[in-house]
Amino acid sequence: MGIYLSAPKTEKVSEDGENDRLRYGLSSMQGWRATMEDAHAAYPDLDRSTSFFGVYDGHGGKVVAKFCAKYLHQQVLKHEAYLAGDLGTSVQNSFLRMDEMMRGQRGWRELAILGDKMDKFSGMIEGLIWSPKCSEVNDHIDDWPSEEAYNLSEDHKPDLELEKERILKAGGFVQFGRVNGSLNLARAIGDVEFKQNRSLPADRQIVTANPDIKTVELCDDDEFLVLACDGIWDCMTSQQLVDYVREQLKTESKLSAVCERVFDRCLAPSAGGEGCDNMTMILVQFKKPVDLDASVGEKIQKEQPLSSDLRSETETDRSSVETESK
Repeated sequence: MGIYLSAPKTEKVSEDGENDRLRYGLSSMQGWRATMEDAHAAYPDLDRSTSFFGVYDGHGGKVVAKFCAKYLHQQVLKHEAYLAGDLGTSVQNSFLRMDEMMRGQRGWRELAILGDKMDKFSGMIEGLIWSPKCSEVNDHIDDWPSEEAYNLSEDHKPDLELEKERILKAGGFVQFGRVNGSLNLARAIGDVEFKQNRSLPADRQIVTANPDIKTVELCDDDEFLVLACDGIWDCMTSQQLVDYVREQLKTESKLSAVCERVFDRCLAPSAGGEGCDNMTMILVQFKKPVDLDASVGEKIQKEQPLSSDLRSETETDRSSVETESK
């Protein structure tokens, strides 16, 4: 059946975890595809103030997805811009550095460690979030209803005006919504055959690994974040997925189980078309902040003994009640 199996592999690899700011659950499933090309990373405590989550969707091979899952967060963490509190710059440079490593001698050595065939290198980053540390606020969502989906990213499709302009200037073309008639996305780590113009910097190649950076300030009404590959987004809109997750959370507290139910809902009954891709999803649920002053005050009030004056008044009131009852 070519790229598809005769029956889907529905075994799921799942994980749950938490820290004092958030809970997360994740799961992945091969599905109808002949190979599993997705990878993921989940580090709720990348350091003392930062959490890192990523879903990596390989295409034409799994090498780049695995490579990013293993090394991208390490690049971010050690970058000098990150150490200075500039998340945006550290992320951008880390993406470009990973792409450079795909072509450099060091990159080849590290790819060999993964033990994969290295005939094709391609991969797409589906989502990243840092919490709660932010470098700058570009968008504020205090006024959004908590039940409404809010898209944190936009698919980098080749026929988008900004992407198409870069592709054409770099000497490429867009045909049938695909780069040079073959690749249906305009930004990726890897895909080195679309990055051969030596007169252009990395962010102006036909296909670029240069990411869009968007920082959002969380508010108390924000409930959860979903990161997923297109095996999910091809089957459900953002709003449909948010509505489904909220409904599941009414009866299911294990976040990875919610991800697994999403897969079962999306899985196609037969091979071909939507619902047949690899599926990976991370669900991050934000914990509500605790008012420490209020909770401490309430505890003191419960535990503090009555003052002598208040005790006397209470005893007098009790005596009056007993006299009246007689």
